[in-house]
Amino acid sequence: MNFKPLKEKILQKSAEKFLTLGVKSVTMDEIASELGMSKKTLYTHFSTKTELINATTHYVFEEISKGINEIVDRNKNPIEEHYKIKNFALEHLKYEKSSPQYQLQKYYPKIFTEIRKKQQKLMEDLIRENLEKGIKEGYYREEISIPFISRIYFVEMIGLKDRDLFPADEFPVPGLIEEHLEYHLRGIVTNKGLTTLKNYLQNNN
Repeated sequence: MNFKPLKEKILQKSAEKFLTLGVKSVTMDEIASELGMSKKTLYTHFSTKTELINATTHYVFEEISKGINEIVDRNKNPIEEHYKIKNFALEHLKYEKSSPQYQLQKYYPKIFTEIRKKQQKLMEDLIRENLEKGIKEGYYREEISIPFISRIYFVEMIGLKDRDLFPADEFPVPGLIEEHLEYHLRGIVTNKGLTTLKNYLQNNN
């Protein structure tokens, strides 16, 4: 039987708790209790809650990055690739019922700024490569501006997380992300791409 190292188990449990309840609400006592260990043992691996939050935030980022790269390596058409990544991200962040990024920005701004920069680079690189592939294969229009779209897509994704603009009871996250992705793709596809998009939506909804 393959047991994960204790430190990774701590990060996994912390990610689950932080995404469910937010980084401010969860205590070190609660995490230790969930793992069936003493708080002293937890502190031998992470000396402060801030250190644990920092490690957990980067752990989640690396796990998502790894999953996205695996999807890209499958070499699907760029439209299907978009949807596979969207589905993966929603599944991976299925515990995100609170506003962890908002809490991170408010209470741990240094960690938030660092992870936001990494998120921006990951997403801009991902969208740029998807656009280049889509243009080359005839799914996206040749005249679109890759630098602009790769940037604006990131800005839009950040905006979708604003609960004041998109209240959760009015705009449930899965549907909101789905609508945004279709909106994004319809703005850049060729006729070939539009046919592919319609077929995908018809067969997967």
